[in-house]
Amino acid sequence: MAQQKQKQQQQEKDVLQRLADSGEEALQKFIGDLPGGSKVVGAANSLFARVDELTKRMRSLDPLERRVSELERRLDALDKPKPAAKRSTTASKRKPAASRAGKSTPS
Repeated sequence: MAQQKQKQQQQEKDVLQRLADSGEEALQKFIGDLPGGSKVVGAANSLFARVDELTKRMRSLDPLERRVSELERRLDALDKPKPAAKRSTTASKRKPAASRAGKSTPS
């Protein structure tokens, strides 16, 4: 059964391929018969080649954009001021030893 199914699928593919091929041939004959048709085909092929080239160039820019964004993040991190470490103010809370020595405790 599996072999029959594969044969049927292959025949369907063959039919579709023949139909596509005949459609392409008919289109080529139709455009070839039109005045200026070869110029249209040439322009379309040229446009296709240019779009393909542009697509390849754009794909090569993606890694560069990622590198630039990473560098920008690193630069922003360097530009941000680091928070100053808090200094302890224990010296201002303490009373000087001389002022304590001069006072007497009430008895």
